[in-house]
Amino acid sequence: MDTTSDLSSMVRLNIGGKKFCTTIDTLTNREPDSMLAAMFSGRHAMSHESNTGYVFIDRDGKHFRHILNWLRDGIAPSLSDSDCSELLREADYYQLLGLKEILKASRRETAEVEAELTRVDIIKCIQSERVRFRGVNLSGIDLSKLDLSLVDFSYACLRNVFFSRTNLQLAKFRDADAEGSIFHNAILRECEFTGANLRGALLAGTSLQSANLQDACLVDCSFCGADLRSAHLQNADLTNANLEGANLEGANLKGAKLSNANLKGANLQRAYLRHVNLREAHLEGANLGGANMTGAIR
Repeated sequence: MDTTSDLSSMVRLNIGGKKFCTTIDTLTNREPDSMLAAMFSGRHAMSHESNTGYVFIDRDGKHFRHILNWLRDGIAPSLSDSDCSELLREADYYQLLGLKEILKASRRETAEVEAELTRVDIIKCIQSERVRFRGVNLSGIDLSKLDLSLVDFSYACLRNVFFSRTNLQLAKFRDADAEGSIFHNAILRECEFTGANLRGALLAGTSLQSANLQDACLVDCSFCGADLRSAHLQNADLTNANLEGANLEGANLKGAKLSNANLKGANLQRAYLRHVNLREAHLEGANLGGANMTGAIR
């Protein structure tokens, strides 16, 4: 039996400290346009750990077994809302478009059972001059690519809502529950999120200039590449949030919690960071020029 080719196709992965063993075929066949397929296509030189031969990827390995099972069998796992949000974020990072669609569809089917209105209802409502959905349950519905500027969603249940590429400028989300919602590339300039729950929400690439996020729960949120210039983040909880490459120029983070927050490559010029604990934040490559860091813990 010739085992040479089998061994050469094996891949050892170290995902944030968790070890996995798979094959090149598994990583490249089902999702050929993914980041993993590109990494192991043979077109790029891979860096291996010198002692073990593992390829290290700096991501949380908690859900990587689900990713491998998807690539092997094409079956997505049944998970809780919070775990599904985490897996969706990993699928987005690895550019696993098939898995992302399956997870989104699953969440939509689960949440729409409880939603009080549909996308069509929303479209009809926004034709009026002033729209309020205060306290309404809109969980899981697709509101992507709509013009919802100036709409009042305060106190609403917006769990797992799809706001991708939606215009939400000057919208109000005061004390809303938007856990796990998708705001990818949405326009959120001057929005009010005071006291809102956005745990696990995806806000990558969003425009959040001058948005008010004071006292908001932003735990596990993804703000990769987001524009947060002059945003108000006082006392916001950004624990485990991913702000890599985000623009926080002039943002006010007084009293914000940044435990394990990823601020690598972020622009923090002239940001207000007085008395903020930065000791557990990741600031590699961040621009802190002109930032007010009086009393900050580093």
